[in-house]
This record gives sequence, C-alpha cells and structure tokens, in this order.
Amino acid sequence: MNSAIRRLAVAAIILMLALMANSTYLQAFRSNEINGRNDNKRVRDSQFSVNRGPILIGTTPIAKSDPSTDQFKFQRKYPSGVVYAPVTGYYSYLFGRGGIELTMNSELNGSDPSMAFRRIIDVISNRPQQGGSVTLTLNAAAQQAAYDGLAGKTGAVVAIEPKTGKILAMATRPSYDPNLLASHDTTKVSTAWKNLNADKNKPLSNRAVQELYPPGSTFKLVTAAAALSSGKYTPDSKVNSPAQLPLPQTTVPLVNEDGKNCGGSNSATLTVALRYSCNTAFGTVGMALGADALNAQAAKFGFGARPLTELPGVATSQFPGDPNEPQTAQSAIGQFDVRATPLQMAMVAAGIANQGNVMKPYLVQNVQTPDLKTVSETKPESLHQAVTPQVATQLTDMMIDVVNNGTGKPGRISGVQVAGKTGTAQTSKDRPPFAWFTAFAPAKDPKVAVAVLIEDANVPRTDVAGGTLAAPIAKKVMEAVLGQ
Repeated sequence: MNSAIRRLAVAAIILMLALMANSTYLQAFRSNEINGRNDNKRVRDSQFSVNRGPILIGTTPIAKSDPSTDQFKFQRKYPSGVVYAPVTGYYSYLFGRGGIELTMNSELNGSDPSMAFRRIIDVISNRPQQGGSVTLTLNAAAQQAAYDGLAGKTGAVVAIEPKTGKILAMATRPSYDPNLLASHDTTKVSTAWKNLNADKNKPLSNRAVQELYPPGSTFKLVTAAAALSSGKYTPDSKVNSPAQLPLPQTTVPLVNEDGKNCGGSNSATLTVALRYSCNTAFGTVGMALGADALNAQAAKFGFGARPLTELPGVATSQFPGDPNEPQTAQSAIGQFDVRATPLQMAMVAAGIANQGNVMKPYLVQNVQTPDLKTVSETKPESLHQAVTPQVATQLTDMMIDVVNNGTGKPGRISGVQVAGKTGTAQTSKDRPPFAWFTAFAPAKDPKVAVAVLIEDANVPRTDVAGGTLAAPIAKKVMEAVLGQ
C-alpha cells in the first residue's frame, strides 16, 4: 500500500513540476506570441480599452483612436481608409488585425519591450496605458496619385526612393474601407467581412506585395543586366531578332508581338531590342546566357527572397527552377513560370537607378512613445549589388531610349528625363494580358522608382498595353514625388 502511495505522490509531483515548467516557459518565452494572437479574447478585450497610437504620414494620421462612449473606450478610425488600406490594414474586434496594425501591434498598443520604461512610469503615476505612434515613409501626394490612377482598374502601384529603399507609395485596387471592420457594431462588421471575402476581385488582398504575376517584358531588364554583366554583350551588340525564333525541342516558335522583326532588322542591337521590346532578341540572349545566369541575376535583384518584413503575407518572387532551353527563352522575356510582385519590379528599377545597388525596401520610418521620444528609427540597408555602376549606367541609357523613342513614350515627363520599360504579359488566350510599366526619374539623379501593374489590359493584343495603360499612371506618381 505504501509503495502505491509513493508512486502516486511521485507522479503528482512530476505533473506539478511539468505544469510549473510549462507556465514558466509560456510566461518567459511565449507571452508576446500568445498576447498577439488575433483569437485571444481576454487580451483583445483589454487592448480595445487602450488608447492605441496613430499611424502617421509626417504628422497626419491615417489611422487613429478617438474616444468612444461604449465599453471599449476608443474607436479606431481611418480618415482616408480606402487609399491606405493595403498598408494600414485593419483593427477589428472580431477579425483581428492586418497590415501595419498587425505587424506593429505591440508598438501601437504600448506593450512593446522598447516602451517598458514608459509603462513603468504610467503605473507609478496611475496613468492608463497608451500606445506609441508609427510613422511611415509614404508620400501622401504619390499615394493619392497612385490610388487615383488605378480608378476603374484592377492592379497595383509601388514607388520607392532608390537611394534609401523608402516606399513612397503602395496602392491597390479594388481596395476596402477598414472603418467597416473597425466598427464596434459586430453585426455590421460580420456582414462587411463576409462581403469582402466573397468578392471575386479580392479587395482584401494587397496586390502590390501579396500577389505574383508574370512580369512580361519588364523582366527583360534582368535579362539585359545579365547580358551586360557577362562581358559578352554591350548595348551595341547585335543579336538575332527575326519575327519568329525557332526553339529547340519544340515546333512552337517564339514570336514578336507585332509579328515583325525587331526595328526593321533581323539583327538588332541590344538597345534597339529593348526599345521595341523584342521577344526573339531576348529569347536568343536568354538561351545563350543559360538559365543559371538569369536565375543568379534575378536573385541579385531580390527574386527568391522575402523583400519586406513590415507587412504580413508578402510573396516571394520566383524564377523557375531548371527550365529547358525553350522554357529559358520564355523565361528571359518574363513568361513561362517567372512570377513577380509589383514591389519586386519596382526594386529592379530602383536598383538600376541606384548605380546597381538594391536597397532593402521599408515602410516604417520610426516609432515614438506618446511623449514623442523616438524608440526606433529605420536606417537604409543595402541588399545586393545587382550590377556594377557601369552596367547600371548602360541600362539607364537603354531605358531612357525606351521612353524617348520606343514603347515607353506615354511615360515621358516634360522637362524631366525618364528611364523606363513597358511589359505585356500573357497567361492564356482566353484572358486579357497583364500590363506593366517600371521606371525611374530623373534618370541621371533618381528620386523615385515606380512599378505599375494592371491585371486586365483590355486593349488589342498588338497594342503595347504597358505603355498605353500603365505608363500614364507611373508618370503621375513620379510627378507627384518630384512636385511637377
């Protein structure tokens, strides 16, 4: 009998020690994770009574907490909701958080370790907890221009400051009003959430970073970069550029969109090939360089890595693994299985603009306590030297030629030299192509790089959709940044 009691006592002690160990582990190592879960109701009720800090552009709030007369004390509001929704995200009692509201939650509600001293002072002085402010890098004029430019279209715009990586604009359409999800009327919130998720146009998706698209001819910048970096090509190198390029291992040739050779020649220079966005020329170059060289060059621009940590669900742009020769030719012109976000293609342009140095993109400029003490500030950080300054200069001159004399003419700005590249990407014969334009300006002293994507380019397939639809939007965004 005594033996059985001892065994039971030992088992009870072991269970108690295990319980204590687990509690200690949860408190010491997982408390922030558990507190940050969207489905933690106890924490959620408590946080909804905190004066949550604002999300700012300069000194202007794009998300703020106003006093409320209901049980939660504060109501989250978004003064320009649909314009900034892809970035701010939402703060909802029923459905948690999205965007900056999610990734910067601890800073906004004041529970972040960086604000521990402030919390101690609040406890001592019997003040209620108050959140810090998060200031973003966005340029209000550029953001509005991007959002307005997408009116009536499905697509996205990203603008970057090339020398720092600051994101100056990030807009998508269709968008949504985060005020509907932040309401304390749970019935209305549930209805809004249901409608938004049922919408086939996916308004909750941040197309700028969460969706992957075939980049089409904008990827020819990567192929051109690989060619010039190889030492085997210069901007004046002649390349095979017929109307149709026979491909090995298949009877299906690679063709130019207009059914003609490149610029009136079967042997165009690399500059002329980029000017007219010649598929056969870049297919030729791609096969000559090989898939490994294209993949390596794409990686230097950011493909294969998650480029932005300040937003949730950011997709990784992709170059296909181990393509055969025909697939390599297709990949060299941004087709086959090449996929990129608009952010990624803005990074390509920004890297060329910044003498080949690709900077890490970022959205958060700084975080401050309620008494305006800065607790963190983002510093520019280099990701990769994608190409040498010499190659970057060559690419810039080629892109200037595209805008001045080629497919990118709709992106020209009076009095400002623009470097750009159009793109039209097709996925199937029964759907409209994707239209792209990526550019930077001023070309010789860049202040802004931009990428525009339009999902359904309802123009004739012989038209250069990137120039027709996307370039005018990019122009307006660049003008907004430059104060034109």
